Amino acid sequence: MTLKGKGSRLIVASALLAATTLIWLSGNQAAALAQKARSAIAEAFQVRTRAGNLDKKPTRYIKDPNPAWSSIAVNAENNMVVMTDENLFRIVEYGRLDNTPPAARLTEPKRIIGGDQTRTEMLCGAYIDPRTLDVYVTNNDTQDWMPVFSRNAKGNVAPDRLLATPHRTWGITADETRQELYVTVQFPSAVIVYRKTAANNEAPLRTLEGDATELADPHGIALDVKNDLLITTNHGHRRFYGGAAVSTITETWEEWIGKSTADLNSLPRRYLPGLGKFEMPSINIYARNASGNTPPLRVIKGPKTQLNWPSHVAVHEERGEIFVANDAEDSILVFRTSDSGDVAPTRVIKGAKTRVKNPTGLSLDVKNGELWVANMGNFAATVYPITANGDVAPLRMIRGGPADQVGLMIGNPGAVGYDSKRQQILVPN
Repeated sequence: MTLKGKGSRLIVASALLAATTLIWLSGNQAAALAQKARSAIAEAFQVRTRAGNLDKKPTRYIKDPNPAWSSIAVNAENNMVVMTDENLFRIVEYGRLDNTPPAARLTEPKRIIGGDQTRTEMLCGAYIDPRTLDVYVTNNDTQDWMPVFSRNAKGNVAPDRLLATPHRTWGITADETRQELYVTVQFPSAVIVYRKTAANNEAPLRTLEGDATELADPHGIALDVKNDLLITTNHGHRRFYGGAAVSTITETWEEWIGKSTADLNSLPRRYLPGLGKFEMPSINIYARNASGNTPPLRVIKGPKTQLNWPSHVAVHEERGEIFVANDAEDSILVFRTSDSGDVAPTRVIKGAKTRVKNPTGLSLDVKNGELWVANMGNFAATVYPITANGDVAPLRMIRGGPADQVGLMIGNPGAVGYDSKRQQILVPN
């Protein structure tokens, strides 16, 4: 056991001295001293546990006080713009015509949903029910539930409904005609379809998963109902199962980790170790009702595509276009729904004037001919004409933070290191 700090070293030294003295004592004296030694060691260890530090304030902390917008959904008919905030664990709503003045620090939301009762944390996806105006959101790495909130939900309130979803659920969309809900799962790579009103531990209707699907860390998901297509964006991290890997997922993460050794030995092959490969990012296009270990109809992939961490995706059915939030390239890419292979985008929205910075979310307002982009890197939602191309200024912008700052984007840090030579803290996200 390694303990840091002067106080911890003194406690351990005292404990070791007490333990050594036991060899010279006997009877009640030895027993009492042994208990004292055990208590001292326990006290030293307690300093390093969550319980030991529960009421201890940090000396300092590094945290962005501003939002990190991870997804966006727009309902033009009801003047609704809903965004998820991955940094502050919130869902916020703005008006569609809100426009932050250049000198203003930010625009105040119409409502905020957040707090420990909401069952929301690493929020990544948002969907607005066009009829009820319920808001559906996905939690990614730390909560294995999909909360649903009513139009009137506000503050630290419990969801109106919860659906248990697999660990690392990311994107979300729905087929209103068939009343089906679609979500992507990063790993093991899958697309899962539920009844739109599914709740609690309800099993999915179908699952798209396996080697033949070419799913590779899927993120965004969209439907082209007119042409009966399902479209996903993939970061390119792929795992091979060596055959069909389809399974029915009905458990929450908490239930899964509670399994016994016997249960783990009987798990389907989707949980077993396999081979992996880093591939190029892609846009995969499937038949809308694809399930099982089914290959895509087409794949857009290659250096000409400019895809780099493609995140949320949207389809304009009448124009036959696919819009992609291209996170790591600070750009929005537009492809044809008929594209395949290593093809260049038909349009690219990128440049200093656009204010596009680490875009993760996007949404189409077909009624008003507008494209909405949620930028994680500068706290802003930016709006463009649906036909925008090149380095164009947004029509409007809603800022949730200062205009002269960039987002820290410290999201889900998995470790921390310290470079003593340069006196720098290193944090991988």
